[in-house]
Amino acid sequence: MKPVLILGGSGQAGSDTSALLRKWHPDLPITIAGRNLARAQEVADELGNATAVTVDLQRTDLGLPTADQAGGASATAEADYSAVVALLRDERYNGLRYAQDHGLPYFGISSGPAEIAPEVIAVAQRPTASPVLLASHFFAGSVVLAALHSASEFSRVDSIHITAVLDEQDIGGPAALADLERWATITSSGLVRRDGVFTWLADTATEVRRLDGSTLPGQIAPGVDIPSLAFATGALNVQLDFAVNQGDHAAAEIQIDLQGLNQTGDPLHTTHSLTHQAGQRPLTAVGIALGVERLLGLRDTPSYGSPTAQRSTPVPPGIHTPESLIDPGYAVERLLESGADFAEAAVRS
Repeated sequence: MKPVLILGGSGQAGSDTSALLRKWHPDLPITIAGRNLARAQEVADELGNATAVTVDLQRTDLGLPTADQAGGASATAEADYSAVVALLRDERYNGLRYAQDHGLPYFGISSGPAEIAPEVIAVAQRPTASPVLLASHFFAGSVVLAALHSASEFSRVDSIHITAVLDEQDIGGPAALADLERWATITSSGLVRRDGVFTWLADTATEVRRLDGSTLPGQIAPGVDIPSLAFATGALNVQLDFAVNQGDHAAAEIQIDLQGLNQTGDPLHTTHSLTHQAGQRPLTAVGIALGVERLLGLRDTPSYGSPTAQRSTPVPPGIHTPESLIDPGYAVERLLESGADFAEAAVRS
């Protein structure tokens, strides 16, 4: 197999994801791409079966070495990759363009709901060029997939309310912090679905209750998780709140509250918690690795609402989201393997 090209592969998300992919698929070749070649080479050496390159995001060819420079026979052909994974902000979308030019799957996590237009239009204009997985969800889709796993016992989901608490020391690396600052500049509103209507709220202040019963001041998030969950389940009310805790360790905790009907048509109300004592980094790495794994056809699992699928079925060209490609049950298995805890609250109605 040709190597998967990870843009920003030497950052927190990139190095954690690469380590997971190496654990899951020891023979998968990986190319770590970053601005600092020494750091990228350090990550590649730690992985094994990996190479390091520098990239220039201002160039449509990304400034990547030719096949001759990479050890090939032709001085004009570009080095080959199996997919392009963008774990940093690519303001010119040259990573996406490179993937489309070469018919490669593309994975991105940096575009919030108010700024996905360039990617959507790029795919609309070249619909058969590449499969494009947009995963700028909380923890790269891990929360959505965990919520859908919780929803599997419902015959009808009416309401989804998710709360997330992160530690102030565990918001992410420089790229993640830049994303959060940019999203805050683009919009200070929160996105929810209420009575079936997607609504931007100017007043985003809310209170987030923690697992221990204490509360933190929080805000309503403008995440792409909202439409993903709404359309996947049909829930007319969907909201995601988050708060930042000033703690002494990087634990992350998410609560998933669902209301609707059970399989016999009776009211059902459940709450599940997804926690990790190491914080958001492993949860995000699992979300990214699951998407890359699926795009590369390394494991094919049924998507939500589709109970069967053939192993290694190629992902078709077009726009995809985590829940459209990845089985929630399988995702929860991988989250548990990473050290996460996924539990249901004792109170049910």
